[in-house]
Amino acid sequence: MNNIDEKLQPLLAEVIRRNAGEAEFHQAVREVLESLGRVVAKHPHYLELALIERICEPERQIIFRIPWVDDKGQVQINRGFRVQFNSALGPYKGGMRFHPSVNVGIIKFLGFEQTFKNALTGMPIGGGKGGSDFDPKGKSDGEIMRFCQSMMTEMFRHIGEYTDVPAGDIGVGGREIGYLFGQYKRLTNRYEAGVLTGKALAYGGSRARTEATGYGNTYFTQAMLQTAGTDFDGKKVTVSGSGNVAIYTIEKVQSFGGKVIACSDSSGYIIDENGIDLALLQDIKEVRRGRIADYVQRRGAGVSFIAADKGSIWDVPCDVAMPSATQNELSGKDARRLVKNGVIAVGEGANMPSTPDAVKVFHDAGVMFAPGKAANAGGVATSALEMQQNASRDSWTFAQTETRLASIMRDIHDTCYETADEFGEPGNYVMGANIAGFVRVAEAMRMMGVI
Repeated sequence: MNNIDEKLQPLLAEVIRRNAGEAEFHQAVREVLESLGRVVAKHPHYLELALIERICEPERQIIFRIPWVDDKGQVQINRGFRVQFNSALGPYKGGMRFHPSVNVGIIKFLGFEQTFKNALTGMPIGGGKGGSDFDPKGKSDGEIMRFCQSMMTEMFRHIGEYTDVPAGDIGVGGREIGYLFGQYKRLTNRYEAGVLTGKALAYGGSRARTEATGYGNTYFTQAMLQTAGTDFDGKKVTVSGSGNVAIYTIEKVQSFGGKVIACSDSSGYIIDENGIDLALLQDIKEVRRGRIADYVQRRGAGVSFIAADKGSIWDVPCDVAMPSATQNELSGKDARRLVKNGVIAVGEGANMPSTPDAVKVFHDAGVMFAPGKAANAGGVATSALEMQQNASRDSWTFAQTETRLASIMRDIHDTCYETADEFGEPGNYVMGANIAGFVRVAEAMRMMGVI
């Protein structure tokens, strides 16, 4: 979208040199630096105090071994990560990802993004991220429990409600959070409810947390559409993925009058021109833990399944696209196809799901684009509300929590919109989100001295 200001080019070169081979982290840093040229021109002290370099360097990176025993009695070894990126605004806050693709570069990219995302919420939380290359697919509950207990046996010494508060991410849901929390309680002899978020309601969780990321993305995208005098009502929508974020994006889009006609998983995607049957999708993915192809068999005529090697969900013509699966899932080629087919808006439910080439295509075509660090901040915002409820020994209703979520997402939208306008890029939500998030973190660091 933007070239990097010449004053910032040496900073990016140094990040790449110091973090060799971490492509996703390089991509995330580059995307932020592209937005900061006008900021450093207006506020040169950010360069003079090396605040950008400090923000690009994690405060702490922890890598550890996770030994566990499978159901056959065989010892297995995985690697665990926790990157505590920035605590200028509060304790480190960010999810745990269990997936074979996890490595330190991916965790650093997620932690870097999380720092700005958390800043945009206006809540007192810093940025962090963690996870493991463990694959929960096909594992029994006993194997997952033993893995989580082993992971927490190392991780517990690095976290706490005033230090670092993990949560869920890909591969980590309520089951995994329960096992992690149980082991933390066992090891510390403390009922420190605020140490993990995404907990079940039975032991300190927050209503609406499960729905929050998908709902939040939909609230943000709705607000973005409204700046152009329209909304979701009557729009055809595609939502990639069929996990937690995608399912609750679909639910909220439908409540706003949109028709979601396609969703996906790693095996391929389905097209249902009559609109996705959400109850059926939830039964397949959340109850039966099945594959998206099962939807076709159970839904009947008028629905088609396309295997992943035969096409992309972004081949489907739509008005609004909401990538909600994983990073870099939407390429420049996909973006050009979406634009050709008439897409008017894109709302990112996943973390950095659009490649830089795709973002440029959308920007050049005048497509409204909601970047993940702003649009999917509803999950972590509601996690912060869960921390607030834990600290006050309180429990809010679903309606109370969703009302707060909707207000937070509207504030994030307005902050991004107004910041982009202030810096001469009206409608550029990427620039607005990057600048607003950066300034909040940088100002806090400046006031605290050289940290």
